[in-house]
Parts: sequence; structure tokens; C-alpha cells
Amino acid sequence: GGFNVMSRLYNFSAGPAMLPEEVLKIAADEMLEYKTTGQSVMEMSHRSKEYQAIFDETEAILREVMSIPENYKVLFLQGGASSQFAMVPLNLLNKSGKADFVITGQWAKKAYSEAKRYGECKAVASSEDKTFSYIPKLDKSTFTPDADYFHICQNNTIYGTRFTELPDTGNVPLVADMSSCILSEPVDVTKYGLIYAGAQKNMGPAGLTVVIIREDLIGNAKDFTPTMFNYKTHADNGSMFNTPPTYGIYILKLVLEWIKASGGLEAMKIHNEKKAAILYDFLDSSKLFKATVQGKDRSLMNVPFVTGNEELDAKFVAEAKSKGFLNLKGHRSVGGMRASIYNAMPIEGVEKLVEFMKEFEATNA
Repeated sequence: GGFNVMSRLYNFSAGPAMLPEEVLKIAADEMLEYKTTGQSVMEMSHRSKEYQAIFDETEAILREVMSIPENYKVLFLQGGASSQFAMVPLNLLNKSGKADFVITGQWAKKAYSEAKRYGECKAVASSEDKTFSYIPKLDKSTFTPDADYFHICQNNTIYGTRFTELPDTGNVPLVADMSSCILSEPVDVTKYGLIYAGAQKNMGPAGLTVVIIREDLIGNAKDFTPTMFNYKTHADNGSMFNTPPTYGIYILKLVLEWIKASGGLEAMKIHNEKKAAILYDFLDSSKLFKATVQGKDRSLMNVPFVTGNEELDAKFVAEAKSKGFLNLKGHRSVGGMRASIYNAMPIEGVEKLVEFMKEFEATNA
């Protein structure tokens, strides 16, 4: 046993992403036997009272950390955010059959094209003209007044942008894909009808999807909606209609306990702003590297950057890897580099990355 700290490298992956080391240590300690249950969480029946206790604690602490009001249900599902691209319209496109979308990247685009199969969907704005490097200005007069929902991807993992202010949708429920920014800062849940997030970036391991949905949006799914794709199925059964991703939910509990012990979402926000500033300040002063997003739309979670030379980009990624900075290659659709710096990335990880970038610049500029 024992942990060799030197073997833990700085992992800048966009997801599955780095988890807090404290969380991994607790999970390791509890792997063979959880408390005095005589079994591993991974082996527990989801119908057992031992597992139900873990599940209930996870939901309670998520509600506490995010200040989720009573009239919202928390669902622990599977299928990733990609399944939500279908589940949202199947359940919500049920009055006017219309929805609005802001196209700020690949995932927003996929949500839009999936929803188009079930109703009349409109892209009210897009930033595709500049490779999604900004959040488009929104004009409220272009919004569909009787839309069933208005969809945004709040943080764009691939392109490194985020919504710093939410669209004012009036009575139209705002639906947000928060996969890559959930738990990174405080959020006013009452501003949303529905929030969904794949867990593998800031919450826990891949395989768990979290949905936070206002109760009045449950129960009007289209007739042909598969049972498993109806939010009511999961709300009525406490996310136990089928076997939930039991271990992923347990790891989320550990992550939430770590967040709470670290000062909650206010503290996460300060920590994340500080980390992002270290990296952006260097990029803005660098002669070799350049951030691809300018101004207030810059993500605190995902920081894409380039040298302007593909061969040099490749050389940088390879040298970075040999120095212990993993997964800095940009998404295949945009190239360049990307540093994902979620909650679990310590400040020193970003400081050391910047030191290495300075050395690389001195040698290669």
C-alpha cells in the first residue's frame, strides 16, 4: 500500500478528469469494506438499506452545496449529457412544441440537432462564424415567446467559452448543459427549469449523469417516449427504477464532502478564478502562446491556446507529457492545446505548467 505522490502527474484532461487526491485516498481505503458493512460499495445491492443511506446522503449534500430548492427534483441517471439531448425535448417539448437554442459549440449544436427531431427548434444565435471563440450577443426580441424551453450550453469545454450572464427568458424555462462547469461556482438554481451534467468533469467518474429539474416540468412526456427516457419514471422511483450507477454516486458524495470541507462553491469560485488568472495572464504576455478566447467569455474551466504553428504545438504537447503534464492536446476538432483546470486541479499544477511554458518559449520562440 501507501501512496507514491511522485507518480501522480498533473492531468489537464477535459474529462474523464482529475479527481481530488483526498477523494481517491478515501475511496481506496474504503474499497474492500465500506464502514462496517462487510462489503465494498461496488458490490452493494442498490436495494439495500446500506446503499440507500449512501444515496440519500449524496442527494442531501448536493442539495446543500448547490442550494437546490425543495420544488426541484435531483435525478441520478445514466447515458451522459448526450442522452439528455433527447430526453429534454421528449419531456419538455409538449405545449407549443417549440424551443430556442444558442449555438456556442459542438455540444450545443448536437443538443439542437437532436431536439429538431421532436419539434420546431430555432437557433437564436450562433458563434460558429469565429470557430465558437465567443458567446454571441443575444437579442431578446428574437426569442420565441411561447417556447417550451430555451437551451444553452453554459460552459463550452472544447472552445473554452462560458456564459457570464444568463439569457433573460422570462417565463420560458431555461435549460442548461452544465457538464463542464457544475460545482465550479455558486449557481442560482431558481433561474433554471432544468440543469443537466455528465459527471466526468467536475463531479466524479464517467457513467453518472445528474439532472436537476423543476417539478412542474415532470409528467408531460410525449406518448412515444421510452419509459427510461421519461423523467417521471425516475422521479417517482427515487432514481431506483433500474440499477443506478451506484459507485459513481458514492464518489460524487466524496467529492461533495471535499467541496464542503474546502469552503463550498464560494471557495471553489475563488480557487478557480485564481488558477485561470495565472494561466490567462501568462498567455496574454507570452510571445509564443496565445489564448484563443478573448475578453469576458473566457472559461474558468477549459483554457485553449495555440502557438500558431502546428508542428510546434505537437512538440509542446509531447514535451509537456514527458515533464508530467498530461492531456494538453486540444480537441481533435480545433487542434492546438487545451488545459482543463477543474476544481480538483491544484493551483501549483497551473503554476508549474506556466513555468514549463516559459522554458519552452525561451527555447523555441
